[in-house]
Amino acid sequence: MNQSVADQNSRTVGIWLMAVAAIVFIMVVVGGITRLTESGLSIVRWEPVTGALPPLTDEAWQAEFQLYQASPEYKLKNAGMSLEDFKDIYFWEWLHRNIGRFIGLAYFLPLVWFWMRKQIPEGLKPRLVVLFLLGGAQGTMGWYMVMSGLVDEPSVSHYRLTAHLSLALLLFALLFWTGLSLLRTSWQEAPKGLKILTHVSMTILVLQIVMGALVAGLKAGYIFNTWPLMGDSFVPDVLLDMEPVWRNFLDNAVTVQFDHRIGAYVLAALALVIGVKAWGQGGLVRQAGVLVLLTVFAQIVLGIVMLLAEVPVHLGAAHQGGGVVVLAAFLNLMHVMRKGARDAG
Repeated sequence: MNQSVADQNSRTVGIWLMAVAAIVFIMVVVGGITRLTESGLSIVRWEPVTGALPPLTDEAWQAEFQLYQASPEYKLKNAGMSLEDFKDIYFWEWLHRNIGRFIGLAYFLPLVWFWMRKQIPEGLKPRLVVLFLLGGAQGTMGWYMVMSGLVDEPSVSHYRLTAHLSLALLLFALLFWTGLSLLRTSWQEAPKGLKILTHVSMTILVLQIVMGALVAGLKAGYIFNTWPLMGDSFVPDVLLDMEPVWRNFLDNAVTVQFDHRIGAYVLAALALVIGVKAWGQGGLVRQAGVLVLLTVFAQIVLGIVMLLAEVPVHLGAAHQGGGVVVLAAFLNLMHVMRKGARDAG
């Protein structure tokens, strides 16, 4: 295979992976809407194939509604809900699941096509198989999460929700990084200190994203809707009320919101330093560093506005999507500072 054909194959596969990453981004946003509208427990069966179609007749809708009426959520929270109201929450969960199905098809079918036509760049096949398996694991984790809210309490496990969202973001990150590796043709060397700072900041960002998922799972955004104080103080009294102490960082909604706030402040400071240092480098590093700075501060402002507004659906979904944008900005900066061998590493 000559070099021009190999380059064209790399570009084609890279565009495909970026397109799938974009659909994963949409799924994360719709997942946020599904959670914020409390729609996630409206479909009580997992039917990966037949569930792609919604009920099409009045009888089918009544049958689906009867299944929901037997669930803990209906009995304990939504008793007396009308069929029309049920259709509203059903829609978001159905859409969320169908985007997941679409991602599976948008990934698997082109993968088979590129594989058969020998268009996959050398050394990339194992990673593409891992990405396919990770997508399957993400769908399975989604149902495992829903199951936790169909037993006794009409609330999903915040641990499972965190795992579900974290898997989605890992999938996005791997798709985005691999796509960049196939599409990018220019890199720029940068000082070791800036690279280390960027990697440290990425670690903080990952922790911040996980903490944000715990905030969502514990509905911690609905308490202390004030800023910069939490109620009457910067550090609330009940921060370490649970025993043993470590449980507060996972199960105490107040502590989780506090930690998420502190994580935002730390990340803002790091992003500011990154922006200043990257500006001095010029070129691609300057562009990527400024993008990191702008996305971090935009996300923080959005988070504050959302909190003060008591988490309306549109702002909550935007904030969840904003986390993905910040992640992409950091990945882009890390990638542009790599030594410029063109591979999918």
